[in-house]
Amino acid sequence: MFILYTIILYLHIFSVILAVGPIFVLFPLLNKLKKQIEFEKSIIDLVRFIVRLSKHAGHVLVTTGILLIWLGGWNWLDSWIVMTVLVLMCSIFFMARAFSPAIRKLESGEEGRDVLISKLKRSVIYYVTILLIAMWFMVQKPVLW
Repeated sequence: MFILYTIILYLHIFSVILAVGPIFVLFPLLNKLKKQIEFEKSIIDLVRFIVRLSKHAGHVLVTTGILLIWLGGWNWLDSWIVMTVLVLMCSIFFMARAFSPAIRKLESGEEGRDVLISKLKRSVIYYVTILLIAMWFMVQKPVLW
């Protein structure tokens, strides 16, 4: 049982790295997109790939997290678990509403490039903040009630 828990824990940590790490690559990519038009399509494709990678790593993160709570004997009503679930639900809603529509508008040219790139940068900052809050709950495990 300990070996299974350890394997799931490593998968959980790896999925955190895949969910959060590539998001930081968006900052230089969005700066490059703001300055260059020649490689716009390839940069947008890379941004879309990073968002998808983060999203799918989040699926693994949630699945392994559920397994760790179950195998670790944690109480589902512990404050840090409830708060982590709430924050992660916010991140799912935020990711769906923030990235894909802005990327589609950028490709179609519906709005100005600079406005959309600024929106994407702000979205990256908000999303990283949400994920860091969730990670704080998972690592610190504060007792709030």
